[in-house]
Amino acid sequence: MKIVTVDIGGTHARFALAEVSGGKVTSLDDPVTLKTSEYGSFQLAWQEFGRRLEGPMPTGLAMAVAGPVGGEIIKFTNNPWIIRPALVHEKLGAETHVIVNDFEAVAHAVAHAGPEYFIHLAGPDTDLPAEGTISVVGPGTGLGVAHLWRGKHDYRVQPTEGGHIDYAPHDGIEDAILARLRKRLRRVSVERVVAGPGLVDIYETLAALQHVPVESRDDKELWQLGTSGDDPLAAAAVDRFCLSLGSVAGDIALAQGAKAVVMAGGLGLRIKDTLVASGFSDRFVAKGRFEGMMAAMPVKLITHPQPGLFGAAAAYAQAHTGS
Repeated sequence: MKIVTVDIGGTHARFALAEVSGGKVTSLDDPVTLKTSEYGSFQLAWQEFGRRLEGPMPTGLAMAVAGPVGGEIIKFTNNPWIIRPALVHEKLGAETHVIVNDFEAVAHAVAHAGPEYFIHLAGPDTDLPAEGTISVVGPGTGLGVAHLWRGKHDYRVQPTEGGHIDYAPHDGIEDAILARLRKRLRRVSVERVVAGPGLVDIYETLAALQHVPVESRDDKELWQLGTSGDDPLAAAAVDRFCLSLGSVAGDIALAQGAKAVVMAGGLGLRIKDTLVASGFSDRFVAKGRFEGMMAAMPVKLITHPQPGLFGAAAAYAQAHTGS
């Protein structure tokens, strides 16, 4: 059956048609991307997508949203839209629907994507396990964490707030990063360091340790400077970010009892070559008595071009067309 799958972020809403059958996504069309700022509500954006279709709008809806789900009202951090799940049928004409958090959708994408959508980052270069737990970790504006469990005939996704566990320094430099963050935050979580904006605090901490004055820069500029090699201090900050990300990913794998880890998110894709060349792998493994177990764990990066759309459709397929 055909459904509409939607991935809604702060700046853009992406729509596509998908074919689902037997608990799987069998096809996904190219997306239509609309700016959220140009539409006063999700319903208006939905109607615009409908106008662009050559045929009738399907009555099945899969939706991934950048925010918490499960309440009576879904609100977005960076756009003024609200969605009331109870009114989806009345307002949109959808007979059946599934709404998942955006990173929950990514974990569904991991469960369904073929091996061609994964590249090797660390550990043994083997396929993801057919059974057991896979930790899904995604550095972006925040740090997404999900728990994917695969059985012989099915799978389950559990979204988590793993990005908000306490940050644990590994050495003196990371002690200094923590001290800097504690000056303005009562509690320092891992996403304060290993999400995109955390690069600013890492950079400014390194500058302070070297007593080097630096001009204020945002994280986007620092990522460009650090990955291009144009600024040695920014490059050192990127290296430190990768070290800390390896530590955090390893901690999450230990906590979830994982057999493998998948890194996701746009930031991971942009810095994949840097991650491979960095100390990410060494820090991932550095877990004392469990180093042997960690060294045997494959770490992959998902490269699917539309994991949110694909994963939302997969969540719908599991809920409404599973065997």
